[in-house]
Amino acid sequence: MNDPYPSSKPAHLKQTDRPRSLLERLSDFISPEPDSRAELLEVLQDAHERNLIDADSLSMIEGVFQVSELTARDIMVQRSQMDMVNIADAPEAFIPFMQQTAHSRFPVYEGSRDNIIGILLAKDLLRYYTDEQFDLRETLRPAVFIPESKRLNILLREFRINRNHIAIVVDEYGGVAGLVTIEDVLEQIVGDIEDEFDLDEDHDNILPLPDGGWRVHGLTEIGQFNEAFGTGFSDHDVDTVGGLLSNHLGHVPHRGEIITLPPVRFEVLRADARQVHLLLVHRESPASSAAVADA
Repeated sequence: MNDPYPSSKPAHLKQTDRPRSLLERLSDFISPEPDSRAELLEVLQDAHERNLIDADSLSMIEGVFQVSELTARDIMVQRSQMDMVNIADAPEAFIPFMQQTAHSRFPVYEGSRDNIIGILLAKDLLRYYTDEQFDLRETLRPAVFIPESKRLNILLREFRINRNHIAIVVDEYGGVAGLVTIEDVLEQIVGDIEDEFDLDEDHDNILPLPDGGWRVHGLTEIGQFNEAFGTGFSDHDVDTVGGLLSNHLGHVPHRGEIITLPPVRFEVLRADARQVHLLLVHRESPASSAAVADA
């Protein structure tokens, strides 16, 4: 016989065949139920302290909450730091630039940097070496444009659905304001995605290289750097080497940028719109330092 009052059946008995999510299982430990996101985070942090979830899981859950509050404007690579290709240039002219910056995707513009006509994938340039009829314009992938106010959780969903990895951010007047990649969004959830240049922050802030240079973490304290290199950079205004360079330039340096502060030369190996992550450092020769001083 059918239940004459189906609406009175408890919710947890209506869908017994559906696997319960992590948050539903965690709710068993919540009494009373949290009334706000802040209270929910407190519950999760308490669950971590009781070893119900590990630190990585807690960090990612907190990152998910953060992503829902951030917009493209908050994490985008600023227009001034975008590495772009001019459609008018021959491949022989921009391929060395692409090799130096080492990105996998490049916005391509025509005439003005506000007129982005497509995205060039570095791997698509392999056809240039094998196809005598290679046409750069036909090689471009469509560019995706989003407003600065685009929520990151929505943007991530669109990245996944459309299998896209990069979006051009435009301001209210239609001008290019910056760009966002899927990696930028994911890093808000899982933290920095490590690559071959990453160091152990606790032990390898300054790592000597076989060629006589050093790989230096951007968060290395200036005092530690001064002690290692015999320099006398001031830590009055900033605490880290990355902050020192940003303060010197007036902007966050981008990947591939070279800054000389005698007696050392810095090359940025990795950076995002907010901070410098990794540097290649070489000592300047006395002759080079003198030339810089004279200039």
